[in-house]
Amino acid sequence: QVQLVESGGGLVQPGGSLRLSCAASGSIFSIAVMGWYRQGLGKQRELVATITSGGNTNYADSVKGRFTISRDFAKNTVYLQMNLMKPEDTAVYYCNVRGSLRVGQNFDSWGQGTQVTVSS
Repeated sequence: QVQLVESGGGLVQPGGSLRLSCAASGSIFSIAVMGWYRQGLGKQRELVATITSGGNTNYADSVKGRFTISRDFAKNTVYLQMNLMKPEDTAVYYCNVRGSLRVGQNFDSWGQGTQVTVSS
């Protein structure tokens, strides 16, 4: 199994910044996609941003221009830099990593979730 450990969540004021990190460990052969999802109160889990092994990125319209996803495949780590944060960004953020194991099987792993709260 691939284990994901998230960090960086917390409380921030509107207009502030936070950076989330997610480190993957296990018998990983390759990573296809790394991404972040979030789930606010009373809402469904939604995609925030993804990045492929080739560096292609995809963002939810609500975060474009404010959030930046990046990755360090050598460290099996994905980051989410969140700037100009809004109260609407308040949610539990989940890391997701998909790829292949050394034994030849694919994996789709999720982090434990980290709370992000934007409030004055």
